[in-house]
Amino acid sequence: MKFDPDTALNRHNNFQTFFGALLLLFRCATGESWPNIMLACLKGRPCDPRANKPNETCGSTLAYAYFVSFIFFCSFLMLNLFVAVIMDNFDYLTRDSSILGAHHLDEFVRIWAEYDPNATGKIHYTEMYDMLKNMDPPLGFGNKCPNRLAYKKLIRMNMPLDAEGKVAFTTTLFALIRENLNIKMRTAEEMDQADMELRQTISHIWPLQAKKMLDLLVPLNEELNAGRLTVGKIYAGLLILESWRNTKFGQVESDLPVSVRYFKCSGVHQRFNSDYTHDRSSFP
Repeated sequence: MKFDPDTALNRHNNFQTFFGALLLLFRCATGESWPNIMLACLKGRPCDPRANKPNETCGSTLAYAYFVSFIFFCSFLMLNLFVAVIMDNFDYLTRDSSILGAHHLDEFVRIWAEYDPNATGKIHYTEMYDMLKNMDPPLGFGNKCPNRLAYKKLIRMNMPLDAEGKVAFTTTLFALIRENLNIKMRTAEEMDQADMELRQTISHIWPLQAKKMLDLLVPLNEELNAGRLTVGKIYAGLLILESWRNTKFGQVESDLPVSVRYFKCSGVHQRFNSDYTHDRSSFP
């Protein structure tokens, strides 16, 4: 095509050389006057004398499709893609670790697998406590979390235990998320009502999944009330024991000989196991 100083296709902007074509397309990709370049390449433009086409015209109506598609893929698609990658990396670098996110789920699954190598979906409640102590906040407790604070969190979570004293994966994970995000967490007197409202909300949002997992996400009140052993009841007892040890009576008890303390603790432990085995209804 013949150069014309009065149009967008001149000796500085043309497709006659490979390097010149790259520069021209780069200019188009930036959005600098690309419609004028497109219109200058339409059919009917005079041919360059070196083209040996004295009685013909150059250009093509395909310039519309070519330039529009080029601008779409380069400016709108590729540029936005690069911007999205940069923004994603920026969000990752500036992410607040105290905010619960999807990446904490991967950490929970990875650490749970260390305590449940057979993938049974359940671990003992003592292993669950060690796991949460070894897991960084916000999902876990962290190594620096005091035992009293960890006990209080477990009392609020209050997951049910099976006959072997184990807690379920889904129940533990949802209880941690619920505690961290404060999802319908109320006082002890209102927790039964909060659990009922949460069960209704989950059933409304996920009607199909709720049929299979609702009892694992939010256990029934029958699993948490009298006659059932839960994590909250165990660690409530440990919290009471630790508080009692800080009193003067507990300190007097700690001054007794080791043999006497062992005898008393063994007797209480044996009586607890015997009473719980024969009459579970006697425990709140």
